[in-house]
Amino acid sequence: MRYTSDWKDYELLDCSSGERLERWGNVTLIRPDPQVIWKTPKKHPAWRRADAVYHRSSSGGGNWEIKNKIPSFWSIGYGDLNFNVKTMGFKHTGIFPEQAVNWDYTAKLIKNAGRPVKVLNLFAYTGGATVACLKAGAEVVHVDASKGMVQWAKENAVASGVADRKVRWIVDDCIKFVQREIRRGNKYDIIIMDPPSYGRGPGGEIWKLENEVYSFVELCSQVLSDNPIMVLINSYTTGLSPAVMQYILGALIKPKFGGVAESDEIGLPVTQTGMILPCGASAIWHK
Repeated sequence: MRYTSDWKDYELLDCSSGERLERWGNVTLIRPDPQVIWKTPKKHPAWRRADAVYHRSSSGGGNWEIKNKIPSFWSIGYGDLNFNVKTMGFKHTGIFPEQAVNWDYTAKLIKNAGRPVKVLNLFAYTGGATVACLKAGAEVVHVDASKGMVQWAKENAVASGVADRKVRWIVDDCIKFVQREIRRGNKYDIIIMDPPSYGRGPGGEIWKLENEVYSFVELCSQVLSDNPIMVLINSYTTGLSPAVMQYILGALIKPKFGGVAESDEIGLPVTQTGMILPCGASAIWHK
């Protein structure tokens, strides 16, 4: 399992009985996590004094119980990156801290490339990967279907001091955007994608990742440059194993460009136990 121990402003203090106890800067949150099926004793004192707790509803969704006054949003840093976070709907805060290990990996490839690098970040959310790639010196196209998420990503770029770098902010359906890029003849050295497990397209089309990921990667392979550096797929879909995504990259990207396809879980260190909480999976093709 891959993880980083370099976070200073984020800390997974403990996890038990379907919940995470987390420190985001000076704010302590309790959020649900269905993978936390163990019922270890909640010994950490922050369990009893958390600033906010997210309660799931039996009918779907849920709500935040604010126990102590917290800002409407606040800033956290990772290395030389800065992000605005907040308590938002469906338990999220705007950043997936486990992805920092992928930000570091991608930034290293960009810095070591010895040439200009163009990155396509699809389903790009609030721009963690976008900001990391810009900071490393790449040119980035950031695509997400949510106007609000793209605006948030722009704010993170400002907070990290990279808003003046070469970046295009695109509010669009990712499939339709890639199809247009193929027609335009635009190419990218790195493609990052974090597709949802389930969703609906602009015409009401149903998206299920396990049914669509192969055809989508096949589509994206057509906008890779002649000398690509990396393709990264992130997944939080329980039924889609890292090895399946690795096989897809091995079947679609490796025959065209050589290189290596790898996969692994990514996780977060737990302060209380010293163990690692699995938080998702990534598959990477690289030269």
